[in-house]
Amino acid sequence: MTDNLYDLLSRGFPADRSKPCFLLSDGSAISYGALEDGAARVAGHLIAQGVAPGDRVALQAEKSPEAVMVYLGVLKAGAVFLPLNSAYTAAEVDYFRADAEPKLFVADPPAFVAGAHAAAPLAQTVPRAAADLAAIIYTSGTTGRSKGAMLSHGNLAVNAAALHEIWGFTPDDVLLHALPIFHVHGLFVALHCAFLSGAPMAWLPKFADAEVLAGLRRATVMMGVPTFYTRLLANPGFTQEAAAHMRLFISGSAPLLPSTFAEFEARTGMRILERYGMSEAVIITSNPLRGERIAGSVGYPLPGVELRIGAGEATGVLQIRGPSVFGGYWRMPEKTAEEFTKDGFFITGDVGRQDADGRVWISGRAKDLIISGGYNVYPKEVELVLDELPGVIESAVIGVPHPDFGEGVVAVVMGAGDEAAIIAEARRQLAAYKAPKRVVFVDELPRNTMGKVQKNLLRARYAALFEVGVGPR
Repeated sequence: MTDNLYDLLSRGFPADRSKPCFLLSDGSAISYGALEDGAARVAGHLIAQGVAPGDRVALQAEKSPEAVMVYLGVLKAGAVFLPLNSAYTAAEVDYFRADAEPKLFVADPPAFVAGAHAAAPLAQTVPRAAADLAAIIYTSGTTGRSKGAMLSHGNLAVNAAALHEIWGFTPDDVLLHALPIFHVHGLFVALHCAFLSGAPMAWLPKFADAEVLAGLRRATVMMGVPTFYTRLLANPGFTQEAAAHMRLFISGSAPLLPSTFAEFEARTGMRILERYGMSEAVIITSNPLRGERIAGSVGYPLPGVELRIGAGEATGVLQIRGPSVFGGYWRMPEKTAEEFTKDGFFITGDVGRQDADGRVWISGRAKDLIISGGYNVYPKEVELVLDELPGVIESAVIGVPHPDFGEGVVAVVMGAGDEAAIIAEARRQLAAYKAPKRVVFVDELPRNTMGKVQKNLLRARYAALFEVGVGPR
């Protein structure tokens, strides 16, 4: 018996392998049998190329079914999968090549899979233990060089089984997949739930309104980032009737605005299920499938996940421990030691609280905490107030250098409005030290590929806002 993740996933494939796995936009389909054969041939080809258990295989390419065959083939061969963002530049990729030292680098999955068909398919999965490395996921690196989170076969298997269970996946589901597959959301969360169910996926290269609306009419579950849902709500073609075939909408990778949650429910009669995760532990908490889903909360810890607030405070940095939590950062033992407590809890860097019912509420990243005049300001608390004001589409609250207060609270607002009026209303609803001292209006907020607002870029852009001569304080 092996703990290779590939074996767990393939046991979920339908007994009739002719059933579809990928439902493509042109009306064609790729069966589970073709997926399985492609993965077996990739595995055989990798071994013939000298890839040994534990070797890294990197993939940087656009999304495709063949890219998934490469992923599964790497697992089957006992190697370590290293997905890289397709938008990375050559200079960025050079860093990952030097750091991870992949044995092979795949840039054209369709050609690679076609070439693998000359190799004999690997019949038996290469045995792996639960603790053996399955994948390295590099973090975004917004506060220093990117770190490679090491996820084992056991980490991924435990998380996949838990999500499959708590989200109620069955072979009757059809998953709408419009996410990228270089990130844990599209790669592990979405694919694994489909594979464990033997369910087909309406497979889209990326989010496009027309294709997503068409996909919703044959899907039952959609996973997306908040931007997906705001774009749907902005499309008049997204009606209650258009969503009638769906049983579940799941959101993650960035905070879902309460206003989006409310508008979505008003439009469709359905509540989005928000969950919370990160590269180092995949999914950590989830709102319930059956039960109350509350706007602003990311729900309850998954089975087996221990969650606590650091320093015993009501609000503080979340710490987690459990079988899905990664083993450390690739070739960074000192950084790994810094990020774990002595009793084995991973320090997530996310600030939040857990209410009496056990629900988790995220306030933001610890690095985004603002200390103004000696007082702690949690950006999320301010953003929740601002986002409800007329004319405000979305806000991002940051701290920048201030000559009197150390840091001054600044609201970067997507939308329109009057600066003085917004500050006055914030002061009415919040303690004065939490209210923004300046409001800046922008057309768009900078985001990464998963829709998270890049506050580090905003802090750099407005670092001089309170300098003499720049503007009022």
